[in-house]
Amino acid sequence: MVVGWALSSSLGSQLVQMALNRAIQRRRPGAGLMIHSDRGVQYACKEFRQMLEKHKIVQSMSRKGDCWDNAVAESFFSIIKSEMIHHERFKDRNDTLPAVFEYIESYYNQKRKHSTLGYKTPAQADEVMKTAVCF
Repeated sequence: MVVGWALSSSLGSQLVQMALNRAIQRRRPGAGLMIHSDRGVQYACKEFRQMLEKHKIVQSMSRKGDCWDNAVAESFFSIIKSEMIHHERFKDRNDTLPAVFEYIESYYNQKRKHSTLGYKTPAQADEVMKTAVCF
């Protein structure tokens, strides 16, 4: 389930900080949450790492040049491009933001079933995880 996302015209650290902040506000995770990313400079910068430290989030990074380490994120980006972005012509960010919001929050998380989730939506799988008992 996509829990934190942001839109920007650049890949600066502010973009990933905004997405992480939204995810933190939405989920209020406890200490020890692990976040995984590729080795982009926006994830390695001091400001992002300080944000992780402040919230007691553990950082994990892909091995150099290995896209399979971040397969879930790579799959999501491939899906949103093929199902939405490549079929639209956006004028600007203000035109793009509502479409991306609608796709992620209303369709992808709530309606799009995934074979890897047993043909459940991300929201349905998330509910199952919330009620699971761990030993």
